[in-house]
Amino acid sequence: MAEGSYHHGNLRAALLEQAETVLAESGVGGLSLRGLARDLGVSHAAPTRHFRDRQAVLDALVVSGFTDLARRMRAAAEAPGPVERRLAELGRAYVSFATERAALLSLMFTAKHEERSGEELRRLAHGCLDVAAGLLAEAQRAGAVRAGDPTRLAQVAFSTVHGLAVLAVGGLLDDTPVTEATDLALDVLLAGLRPGQGASPSARESAAGRTGGPDA
Repeated sequence: MAEGSYHHGNLRAALLEQAETVLAESGVGGLSLRGLARDLGVSHAAPTRHFRDRQAVLDALVVSGFTDLARRMRAAAEAPGPVERRLAELGRAYVSFATERAALLSLMFTAKHEERSGEELRRLAHGCLDVAAGLLAEAQRAGAVRAGDPTRLAQVAFSTVHGLAVLAVGGLLDDTPVTEATDLALDVLLAGLRPGQGASPSARESAAGRTGGPDA
């Protein structure tokens, strides 16, 4: 595409789209502004109108990734229907993102834990957890999920769907389709989250001590 074909910020979007493609194919080491310019058929200077260097491209990718993940999760959480169904759809939304954009998700997690990560990035990252915790709190009020700190429960739920996504991306599910594996994992997870399902007395007491119960 010729440089003149980009208008009203289209070049920035195209750069980010191509950057994610390069990230998936060649990793961070394969990414450069000059390479992106060559791939898109624009002048070497054109990308610098939007990004000062490669790190700025990576930072923008991370922000866009967390923004898209939160959007998908929020859409699942706020959809009509019973809260357990929405919890399952929330899990499917995460697995879908994590398998479709695996390289980007890895970059997102790496950036989140860097000392240089800023307030916007931390807010976006925690926003995804907040969506899950908020839906779990709603499920607690409806009597569909056990008592306990919704954020802690959300972290455990994330570990389940994230682990499944890692296995899928790594080709470790053998012949099991990822959709089938996801449905089974969510069935097991939701069964374990229901009231009275498997929590030890010490775990319940610990959760109650931290949160003052489900309505705290």
